[in-house]
Amino acid sequence: MLTENFKFVNTKDDVQIAIWHIFDKKQHHLSDSSTHKSQNIFLTHGTFSDKKTCIRIAEYLAGFGHHCYIMEWRGHGASSTPKDKFNFETVATYDYKATFRYLFEELKLNNLHCVTHSGGGIGLTMFLIQNPDYIDKINSASMFACQAYSAALHPMNHLKIFIAKYLNRLSGYIPAQRLKLGPVNESYDTMKQWYDWNLQKNFHSSFLKQHMFDTASMDTGATDDASLDYRQHMPKITVPIYAISAKGDMFISPTLGCRALFNDFKNPVNVFREYSLSHGDLDDYTHSRILNSRHAAEEIWPTVAAWIDKHSD
Repeated sequence: MLTENFKFVNTKDDVQIAIWHIFDKKQHHLSDSSTHKSQNIFLTHGTFSDKKTCIRIAEYLAGFGHHCYIMEWRGHGASSTPKDKFNFETVATYDYKATFRYLFEELKLNNLHCVTHSGGGIGLTMFLIQNPDYIDKINSASMFACQAYSAALHPMNHLKIFIAKYLNRLSGYIPAQRLKLGPVNESYDTMKQWYDWNLQKNFHSSFLKQHMFDTASMDTGATDDASLDYRQHMPKITVPIYAISAKGDMFISPTLGCRALFNDFKNPVNVFREYSLSHGDLDDYTHSRILNSRHAAEEIWPTVAAWIDKHSD
């Protein structure tokens, strides 16, 4: 029987972040003969989304006896909406930190795997670079449709993102519900960082400086005022990553963009997989269907469960 518990954690900037704990009481203690060891799994969504994006795969993983913890970004789902403007990096800096502190310091978890969709993987990447002490505490990560700075490699996509940024700035927000992008409308302040990363083809911080992170700024000749370049620090993330892309995702996280992010981790144990009909898969998938669809449940979710099992304690 699946059980769902709810918890608020407070961030350093005084925002309440919702964490949903999903587990199966019948599978609370797995037998020694099981091929799966009970693990703890952190899940989170991206823009336009809330816990509904992650709930089905969380329930699937809970069926193996795993404990799943879904974090909803500030201003999404049951989490509170802050008074101040925020972007991807704000979520990574405050929401992830409060959640991981709760999981490791309050719940005292001794293992953790991460499953993210889209911007959720970008947030995890920035969080781990900001907080490297957590890297060795994470057993594995599975990133669905994650890219940050390579969606505009094709000239047509560059034009689309430029136009989207311009229209978004005029309107102030993206009407996600009306456009059928998801349940949460995103403000221009939140989306601007994603536009700029892709248009400028960089992964720079909006408020952190390079000199704050070890000696990398000295090695590159960066000045004290240079923004932190997250991409430069990505190889420090040694967590085994299973990166998943969808051939039909042509705009938000195209395969080339996902591959570019994957390559910058520079970890030979990581695995990249594009799902497409041409590879013998059930679907070319889209940005949303790569995680939430009947075909994804049939052929992709089991590979995530296997990745978690492979890297379990």
